[in-house]
Amino acid sequence: MSEDNKRPSAIDSLEHASPPALASAASELYVASPSPPIDEPEGPNPFLVDDPEDPLSPEPPTPRLAVHPSSSQVSVAAAVDISLSAAASPYRPPVQLPSVNVNKPVPAFPPAPSSDTESEPDAPAVYLPQLVQPTMFLPIPNTDPLTTLLTKFVANPEKRPKRDLTGEWTRSDFQTLVHSPHAPQMTNSWRALARMARDRIVEADPEDLPDVLNLWSLRLSCLSRMRLFNQTTAETTNLFTVLSAVEPPTARAYVFDTLLPFELEVLQARVRYWSGDPRGYTDALGALLRKCRRKARQGDREMWAERGARVALIAASQFVETKDFTAATRLLEPLLAQPDPTHELRSAVGRIYLQAGQLAAAERHFAAVARDPAVPQPLKDLNAAFLASARGDWARANAILGDIVDRDPENFSAVNNLGVALLGEGKLKEGIDVLETAFHAAPSTLAMAEPFLFNLSTLYELRSAVAADKKRELLIEVAKWSGDGLRTTCLKMPTN
Repeated sequence: MSEDNKRPSAIDSLEHASPPALASAASELYVASPSPPIDEPEGPNPFLVDDPEDPLSPEPPTPRLAVHPSSSQVSVAAAVDISLSAAASPYRPPVQLPSVNVNKPVPAFPPAPSSDTESEPDAPAVYLPQLVQPTMFLPIPNTDPLTTLLTKFVANPEKRPKRDLTGEWTRSDFQTLVHSPHAPQMTNSWRALARMARDRIVEADPEDLPDVLNLWSLRLSCLSRMRLFNQTTAETTNLFTVLSAVEPPTARAYVFDTLLPFELEVLQARVRYWSGDPRGYTDALGALLRKCRRKARQGDREMWAERGARVALIAASQFVETKDFTAATRLLEPLLAQPDPTHELRSAVGRIYLQAGQLAAAERHFAAVARDPAVPQPLKDLNAAFLASARGDWARANAILGDIVDRDPENFSAVNNLGVALLGEGKLKEGIDVLETAFHAAPSTLAMAEPFLFNLSTLYELRSAVAADKKRELLIEVAKWSGDGLRTTCLKMPTN
């Protein structure tokens, strides 16, 4: 099943403090009862915590392959001709040699070569002109799902917001395409960024392989943000087909171990998910975790530990999506044993336990967060509201969330969950008013918040008399402010 056919839960939170890969999975308010166990493979153990039998100790360094010179590079000194004929040289009497001066000072030893002057083996020369060929790329469609909805549900063309589907980027820079020049919110101009990356790859020097691969990473990430999963899969396959054919094997290993951005390896694993192979996706993430563990042993532990934690969060999100909450918590719990675990991570683990119906375990994690004086009070209150909602105490949840919103109207996670809590008390109109007020106050931010839009659309449907008109107005506003890549199923408007 593709991601386009999945819809966010009606009780999704907008909590952005937790890692992005886990945000949608960890933001559910409650699950009525634990789900039955699912026949899923066990999650890979995170590399950050060592097994007693397998400590994370430095392994002996891998011997480097010596480059042997060819026969044309080896020169042999010419043999010295020695005359064997006694008549060739006249007799000379022996020469008296001077006596040896045993008191002659011994010269000092030469200084040891510094690390800067030590000879290091040169990196292998890798020349891949195939990576900059235009045939490696597919054209980006000149339409998107939002435009399709506008054409279907807004009959008057003059009322349809103008959307840039050309992807023109030459009059903008990278920062402008990512962020608004006058505000910190994202502009989500993924179409223009994808075209910019493609054009710069085609113009790049194939010998500058690190820059070419970084541009490839930008290109594929933008395509996935636009939810063009088939195109992302095709171009990712093209890229790794070229990289896997690099010869000799030592040069190929150098490319994959040294030059290839880690984000491209994550995208390659994600291809299996988009192709409908969730088990293969889990296996690929497990292979990435093992690589992070191996690399952490060999050096730069901090960088590979951070990468391993990211992969663990992605894998946990996948387990939550398949309702395998046990595997998700088994994967994330060891991360909490690391020095200085983040309170966002512990809160996310607690919310997974809420979805699994294990309220006692969730309360234990929330209590640990509440005892930490360094944790911001809004996060503590939000956890308490989640727990109250899971217990059905909607009045307490409303009181806690209302206090958060009064103190910080821009805490949109609390606003979103306040609307759901008001619905739990049967206050439908008040819930709609809370969400609409927040949307009109910050449309550029909430136009891309899919859980928020899904909840608001759901509340409109419960007021069936105004559902069609309200959702049409919401569609027009979202089209004005959102960029590329919105999952339009959150608006609950059929496309056919």
